[in-house]
Amino acid sequence: MISTMRVVRSASLNGYLEVAQSCGLDAAAMMRQVGLPTRCLENPETLVAAEAVRELLERSAQACGREDFALRMVVQRSFASLGPISLILKDEPTPRQALNTLCRYLRLLNALLITHIDETEDTVTIREEMLVQPTFLARQVMELAVGVMFRILQELLGDHWKPLQVCFAHRPPRDPSGHSAFFGPVVAFNQDYNGIVCRAQDLLLPLHRSDPGIARFARDYLERALHDRGHSARETVCHLIAALLPGGRCTAQQVAAHLHVDRRTIHRHLAKEGVCFSELLNEVRAELALRQIRENGLPLTEISGLLGFSSPSAFAHWFRTQFGCSVTVWRSRQEAVGAGGMAPPEDRG
Repeated sequence: MISTMRVVRSASLNGYLEVAQSCGLDAAAMMRQVGLPTRCLENPETLVAAEAVRELLERSAQACGREDFALRMVVQRSFASLGPISLILKDEPTPRQALNTLCRYLRLLNALLITHIDETEDTVTIREEMLVQPTFLARQVMELAVGVMFRILQELLGDHWKPLQVCFAHRPPRDPSGHSAFFGPVVAFNQDYNGIVCRAQDLLLPLHRSDPGIARFARDYLERALHDRGHSARETVCHLIAALLPGGRCTAQQVAAHLHVDRRTIHRHLAKEGVCFSELLNEVRAELALRQIRENGLPLTEISGLLGFSSPSAFAHWFRTQFGCSVTVWRSRQEAVGAGGMAPPEDRG
């Protein structure tokens, strides 16, 4: 699967100690359970396992019964917690260009997060996807990511700014008051993507630019960091597939166009790593399919469209071939396991 060992800055846990304490948790003990020493929080640039961060947030939310646990962490943060990226975002002429810059350096903040921007004449939609194992909960890290994006936009546009909608693919919390207090009345659940919808004109307002000398230094630092943490062709293509699939059919030609190379170049680089495009497409589809089925209540018609299938029947056939059972049987197994029961037998018929 594509979610191999990845790292994030320990700054991704800014606010954790305070929120855990306020919720009655032993923060140090919770961190030890997932293999994270509290000393990793002393330097925000310390790299820690992204999977450990995901597990810590999910366990903490469950232990204290606070489904808005991650959002409470975002409230504790300042724009400066983004590190050097905060300096160059404010050096861009408009919020829209700042978003492009953020997407460029995003993997230095969170290697599991993919951000894709869709535009119309009137709106800009910032879609976010998290590359984690589909059988793992990702609610808290996704709400953390969308919450941080929301705060970034507020920092760039002012506290008065409001989005048109904030969307989550997972089911609503039992008590949505924390989400409404943070995002306002525009938050919606059981949507077909995670992200924020903005007015296009809001993102074209001029920014008050920062010190150009400091911003230039920060940009040089980030470019060196990108070079030092270069990704393989496989990893790069997987990221693009995951970003492009929700918009419809994803082909090697489309991925090549986003990388500004031709299709043969993509195939050649993948062949050197012993994989082909169709294998990666199938792999990413499998991860995203299981997460969609597990975490939201969308009908199969919508899920099949999000994964680039021409029809629900084509999706159903692919799913049975991939997992050896129907979607209904797979979902019932997960519910049985989650309830402490035994998974039903495989349906190979």
